[in-house]
Amino acid sequence: MAKAAVDYDVVIIGAGISGINFAYRLQERNPHLSYIILEGRHEIGGTWSLFKYPGIRSDSDLYTFGFPWRPWTSNDSIALGDSIVNYVRESASMFGIDKRIQYNTQVETANWSSQEKAWTASVKVNGKTEQKIKSRWMLYCTGYYDYHNPLATVIPGIENFKGKVVHPQFWPEDLNYEGKNMVIIGSGATAVTLLPVVAEKASHVTMLQRSPSYLLSQPREDAVERFARKWFPMWMAYKIIRAKWLVGSFLFVSYCTYFPAGAKRLVKKATKAQLPLDFKMDPHFEPKYNVFEQRLCFCPDGDFYQCLREGKGSISTGVIDTVTENSIKLKSGEELNPDIIVTATGLKLLIAGGIKITVDGTPYDPSEKFFWKGVMLEDLPNAAYVIGYVDASWTLGADATAQMVCRIMKQMAKEKVIEVVPRLSDDER
Repeated sequence: MAKAAVDYDVVIIGAGISGINFAYRLQERNPHLSYIILEGRHEIGGTWSLFKYPGIRSDSDLYTFGFPWRPWTSNDSIALGDSIVNYVRESASMFGIDKRIQYNTQVETANWSSQEKAWTASVKVNGKTEQKIKSRWMLYCTGYYDYHNPLATVIPGIENFKGKVVHPQFWPEDLNYEGKNMVIIGSGATAVTLLPVVAEKASHVTMLQRSPSYLLSQPREDAVERFARKWFPMWMAYKIIRAKWLVGSFLFVSYCTYFPAGAKRLVKKATKAQLPLDFKMDPHFEPKYNVFEQRLCFCPDGDFYQCLREGKGSISTGVIDTVTENSIKLKSGEELNPDIIVTATGLKLLIAGGIKITVDGTPYDPSEKFFWKGVMLEDLPNAAYVIGYVDASWTLGADATAQMVCRIMKQMAKEKVIEVVPRLSDDER
């Protein structure tokens, strides 16, 4: 059967960092292909548009987290969420990508037809109008977590608490925490970001962790960056700074991987130097795992440690026994008395934005399939799923995926192929 007509050659789902980058690569390397970006929310930016908690920022440098085709020119290597949204918006506008975005369009289902050699996406526009969009390719730039539901964590007795309970994913814009005691449950990037910012207004902020994490201080601008900006043209300074971050990150991660004991000593030494003199490393900064076995947290200019030194913030390590009407009781016997509890306990994983995927009407379950080179899913035709790196900037991984898919599309056009499917070989089975 001849291939069916389509509305677009490519449908990109998501107008965050990954989706905008993919669109640019398509325009750059496959300009003959038509595409549309379907965005479920009302604006561009993805994560950086969704999260509104105080101090929301990147947890990796913007010189590698930013687009390689549109240099990050600010002096701050770590940027606030609003700055990132503006950067993404401006980048999309510069290259006409913003004109290809259809907002408030939620993809409900996506079906591949082997007869038509095409995808059909069933979408809802503004929550009600149903629409069908047919394409040759489907690119899932949907991130890795559920935008609508945070990770459900069992905290004994949390329903008894008479104060305010807040999850950072849905931070109330009118939340008044000035002069209040706050407890942040969690020790990941969100908790590390929140503590020093809310401590500026709150009476006191305690980060309550079940187990400790590694945390390194990172300057917003270091000597290499200042030197490059002073003595080189802007375009060359950017290349030098980006190369510094690429090589430096690679060497550090490699060192942590191959010399875990040395890396642990190095990080602990750096941590101890930032803490108050009478602060005990154990149990608050004695993780049970090696550096980079879990994601490493960074704090710009040591703001987290400064907050501890000034006494505005503190850390408690232990397991929650129960939450009462006005306190959190730990199994160690320690008791905290917050006015506000922030549950920074993580994100709920969700593949492909929860879209119901079918192949010829048969449900497709990504959890039962292999991921080919981190780009395409086994037995899923003409589709790519973008996932960034976890031990380097997200965008580096997202861009590697975009470039590979563009090469595949170009080769398909050259060979006059209209369908490509990753499959396991007999040996791999």
